[in-house]
Amino acid sequence: MRKDVRILLVGEPKVGKTSLIMSLVSEEFPDEVPLRAEEITIPADVTPERVPTHIVDYSEAEQSDEQLYQEISKANVICIVYSVNNKKSIEKVTSHWIPLINDRTDKDSRVPLILVGNKSDLVEHSSMETILPIMNQYQDIETCVECSAKNLKNISELFYYAQKAVLHPTGPLYCPEEKELKPSCIKALTRIFKVSDLDNDGILNDNELNFFQRTCFNTPLAPQALEDVKNVVRRNMTDGVKDNGLTLKGFLFLHTLFIQRGRHETTWTVLRRFGYDDDLELTQEYLFPLIKIPADCTTELNHNAYLFLQSVFDKHDKDRDCALSPDEVKDLFKVFPYMPWGPDVNNTVCTNEQGWITYQGYLSQWTLTTYLDVQRSLEYLGYLGYSIIYEQESQAAAITVTRNKRIDLQKKQTQRSVFRCNVLGARGSGKSGFLQAFLGRNLQRQRRIREDHKSFYAISTTYVYGQEKYLLLHEVMPDFDFLSEADLACDVVCLVYDINNPRSFEYCAKVYKQYFIDSKTPCVLIAAKSDLHEVRQHYSLTPHEFCRKHKLHPPQPFTCNSTDAPNKDIYTRLTTMAMYPHARLRCMCSCNRCTYCLCQNLLRSELLRSLKAQLRRVVFNRSICRISSSVLTPSPPLCGSVLRATETLLFLPKLTDAVMVAAPLLSFSSRSRLHSTSTAGKMLNMTARAERFGFRNVYGCFFWPLCCLSLCRRVSVLLRWTTDGPV
Repeated sequence: MRKDVRILLVGEPKVGKTSLIMSLVSEEFPDEVPLRAEEITIPADVTPERVPTHIVDYSEAEQSDEQLYQEISKANVICIVYSVNNKKSIEKVTSHWIPLINDRTDKDSRVPLILVGNKSDLVEHSSMETILPIMNQYQDIETCVECSAKNLKNISELFYYAQKAVLHPTGPLYCPEEKELKPSCIKALTRIFKVSDLDNDGILNDNELNFFQRTCFNTPLAPQALEDVKNVVRRNMTDGVKDNGLTLKGFLFLHTLFIQRGRHETTWTVLRRFGYDDDLELTQEYLFPLIKIPADCTTELNHNAYLFLQSVFDKHDKDRDCALSPDEVKDLFKVFPYMPWGPDVNNTVCTNEQGWITYQGYLSQWTLTTYLDVQRSLEYLGYLGYSIIYEQESQAAAITVTRNKRIDLQKKQTQRSVFRCNVLGARGSGKSGFLQAFLGRNLQRQRRIREDHKSFYAISTTYVYGQEKYLLLHEVMPDFDFLSEADLACDVVCLVYDINNPRSFEYCAKVYKQYFIDSKTPCVLIAAKSDLHEVRQHYSLTPHEFCRKHKLHPPQPFTCNSTDAPNKDIYTRLTTMAMYPHARLRCMCSCNRCTYCLCQNLLRSELLRSLKAQLRRVVFNRSICRISSSVLTPSPPLCGSVLRATETLLFLPKLTDAVMVAAPLLSFSSRSRLHSTSTAGKMLNMTARAERFGFRNVYGCFFWPLCCLSLCRRVSVLLRWTTDGPV
């Protein structure tokens, strides 16, 4: 809505233009009238619409034509004043003033006109019979007012209608000739109806009508008032009310009725509450609210935004199959001026067997849009009416700006939920297959994807220690000499090479040495197409030697050429590395040589499985015996050993998954409790000193085998105790 209104009064000399202004200001007819009144500004708190109003007078005797043209170009509304007792002044309205004004204004932005019949106190008859044909001839004429400056008749109403013509114009809404709403108005009101239809059943029930009324006018409708509104629609339309709710046709009819009865402000209040400007376009302020994003910070949707998007999904998932069919997607985006999602979206997020976007894929796409282009996400939320339905100031309330990544690294923890992994590699190395495998598509399903529907992004959820996180994979084009900042800005890097192509690894090695060797970003090598025969790479070092030299994880074998969905463990590991870049996770392999693999093999060994089964059986038997006879009572320290060993064995699968992160994160203070004069204690002291001098993960290399050996010793003591009694 405009911040102020500028009203210009024109007309023939002696018709009373200046008298009207002075009567409004002084609230009495002036004894002496000057040739021209000075520009008057009425404060906002005095006017009905709470908008400052400037009233400008024109005098042919004091002003030139050039000055008149300037005033016409600055005016928001023009009042053409004539004298009701002077036919010549009425004729001049059509012969001189309207053509003059139209010549000086653009056709696309015509200024509204108001015809003002002054000196009504001098005649007994009305001039409306003469004026009505003129109003029908010119669409720019908003209304006609007969008034009298002498007895103050309709003076306030004149300037109120002038304000109203600017703030609530009829032209964009209604076509008088056809007596119906204009297409642009119908389009805007249809979107408002669909946003307000919270259950998407095509009708506004009483709750939805009350929500709409409260949103637009800050007050609900009484039950009787609701029934009166529906009865008015029923009397005039057969299909305006259905199942005791208002249909779209009935909703449009009500607004047509408002306009025909001169209540344009009602329709304009609704339109402006839903973000529309005077041209019935959504304003830039509504679609793109200001949001500050500091450097090295990312944007995510908050909890309320996800709840809102979930309600939108449920609203349009009519068959309740937790997926959106093409028709349901079209219905969802009917409130948009264009289709925001192209066919590539189906290859960016998870879909079902029919290729329809699932609920998880739907939320993932919104997460992707918010992360990559928050302004676009704000625009989309504006079309869906987030700020209106959730009664927020703007869509910016749906966005969380994460803290700087440097702070995350310093505090060694992150509050982010979305992590970006850039996937680099030579052409044909298998990057696209790696992205699609993340979405659960094997090679056979990937071959069905059309070339023009391919996507360079893939996003889905992974679970890291019970927390749901989004991993965003971005395939970077293989242009070694022109990697932009966006190609390098990420949380973890995947360097993909084809084990069957002898020249594939060289690209990964050069990219790593050029861009990531001194970076704090974790890097992982992916040995793609591991189902094929591995050939020697044409590089000075083999991939394993390269990783060993640069202290990287060994190359991770990967293939999507399987009958079932590809394994997703590698993606969980990538997310873990992105969440804990400071932890320097040392093992992701199955080489059977490193500490982690030896521990894993030990924990999965047949010996330990048999010990675990025997321990469970013994503990169960001892518990039965204690309950029945209470004959044997083991000493407290041994009870503690039994319980600790039992808990360790029962939860070994979860503990082994935490080994990679837990070992490097142990603080020296927590380790001090393990230090003793024993050989193990001396070894722990020695490894702690080594770590102080920069030898990474020495503690983990010694600590976990010792834990396993200690556990085996404790189990053997326990088994002897169960056989021979307390020792």
